[in-house]
Amino acid sequence: MRRVANPPNPFHEARVELEVLAPEARLEVYEQETKSALSKNDSPDIGFTWSVNPYRGCFHACAYCYARPSHQYLGFGAGTDFDRKIVVKTNIAERLRAAFEKKSWTGETVVFSGNTDCYQPLEASYELTRACLEVCVEYRNPVSMITKSKLVRRDVDLLARLTEEAACCVTISVPFADDAMARAIEPNASPPSKRLETVRILAEAGVDVGVSLGPIIPGLNDDQILPVLERAAEAGAKHAFPILLRLPKEVRPVFEQRLEEAYPLRADKVRSAIRQMRDGKLNDARFGQRMRGSGPRWAIIEELFTKQARRLGLRRRQVGRELNVSTFRRPPKQRAQLDLF
Repeated sequence: MRRVANPPNPFHEARVELEVLAPEARLEVYEQETKSALSKNDSPDIGFTWSVNPYRGCFHACAYCYARPSHQYLGFGAGTDFDRKIVVKTNIAERLRAAFEKKSWTGETVVFSGNTDCYQPLEASYELTRACLEVCVEYRNPVSMITKSKLVRRDVDLLARLTEEAACCVTISVPFADDAMARAIEPNASPPSKRLETVRILAEAGVDVGVSLGPIIPGLNDDQILPVLERAAEAGAKHAFPILLRLPKEVRPVFEQRLEEAYPLRADKVRSAIRQMRDGKLNDARFGQRMRGSGPRWAIIEELFTKQARRLGLRRRQVGRELNVSTFRRPPKQRAQLDLF
């Protein structure tokens, strides 16, 4: 992958600009033992409290990813560093089990993942998400998840079991209907066609599955809302929701660089359309506004989405809304061998 500029890290007091040709970016994996598996959310915009993130950084390299700035807390950049310097929490399943064993844990919904994709390519070899799901099955703890990867198919057995014994909701993120356009903006994620195949596989297994049209990028993919909804419903999706593009400070230059390279004739149109929905700005970080727009153009998108989703029988449901079940239980302890005598 060609290197994408890393925006200045605000946690670094000084930086050096080198006038040299940047080399090809290579994957670097950092294995880490984590102290805690569960991250607590206190944002009023997000409908869940607890999430599990087996990885930091994401090889999918989506240009618009809102999680990019979080990589700066590790001393990395929000550009290519986020795409290619991946932190792997090797003991996360053990820490999740420890959390479930605490008396304070009552079986709230756990979301995979609140930050970066839990089924990015490294999951194929590390199998950390699968190990965490096995813990959730063992404790019958409700699970909600979102991913762009067809790799989730591998774990359909666990997801189906969670559906039967606890509760499980899977959302596949499909902001584009066109594979080529998705490849330009989300270069290493599974193509939309494969994601919609995945919706069908999960639905046929009895899993509650839906789609996220996020982000909607006005002037680029807002004309693909209807085909995505129709194909998702035909594949067996039960719910859907839209999210408007978010461009935090360090995300904006990464997104704009990719947009200019892939669609130079559309770039100004996209920026203008975003400003129409953000009160003249390219981003609105306020709670209650950052995931949705305002103004006439956003109202048209909202109306289109709502009417078509209703026509297709798709509920409007965001990731991680608490699954109202109380199936959680701690499995009985294994008796020590000496107890048998």
